[in-house]
Amino acid sequence: MYMRLFYSCVFVLLLCACSRDSETITFETVAVNKTVALSNDSIPPTCSVNIHLEQATPESGRAGEIVNATVANRLLNRGDDGIQQAAEAFAEEYTSNYIKTLLPLYNQDREDPRKHAWYHYHYIINSHTQTGSKGTVVYLTDINYRQGGNHVVNQQVVMNFEASTGRLLTTKDIFVDGYETLLKKILLKALKENTGLKTLKALRRKGYLKGMDIFVPENFILSSDAITFIYNPDEIGPYNLGSTELTIAYTAMSKILNSSFEH
Repeated sequence: MYMRLFYSCVFVLLLCACSRDSETITFETVAVNKTVALSNDSIPPTCSVNIHLEQATPESGRAGEIVNATVANRLLNRGDDGIQQAAEAFAEEYTSNYIKTLLPLYNQDREDPRKHAWYHYHYIINSHTQTGSKGTVVYLTDINYRQGGNHVVNQQVVMNFEASTGRLLTTKDIFVDGYETLLKKILLKALKENTGLKTLKALRRKGYLKGMDIFVPENFILSSDAITFIYNPDEIGPYNLGSTELTIAYTAMSKILNSSFEH
């Protein structure tokens, strides 16, 4: 009897250990850096691609594989490869297209130094991960690129993964059906409070929500007590004011939270 009890306890402990392991995703950084010159001039225009992304390790199992495929597809348009291979392919294609597309144009402008700056391109991706709400991992990516002239585009892309499965979580996993109407009102109120502008008319005079209504983005950060909704520059506000982040406590959204979502 004691032996049976002993083995039963060992079995339970093993199950608990396996359960803990299945909810852990570990990451390592992969890097790809590639620079090409557009011409053989002494100081030629260049295109640089610098990618530093977090990749789930093999020890993360099937959940890690799913995370890697989702990241590669979302950020690099290559879901069938690992992140390292996808990043290398992305850099190769991006720089090849740069030369193919711009070299004929540059040859026409080569004698006009005023136009040379237009031909300097770069594409930079950096990511990091952090613990999110209960049982989730937050994957945050900053993208910075310039494609002609001095106009630089900055974007943040966030993905929230269920640690036990690697599944990408969306608003439909967090909120009940029909959540949009109430959540839009909550977000609009938060935008007014963040900007100090009390009316929709005042927001629009400042450059927010011009010709549009506020929307619920799939770009958000899950934490233990709130969700931060992220709008990239030009999505709901003027480009020169940068990104807009609206942090809403779960308590303010209690009426529309899905009962299956734990935080």
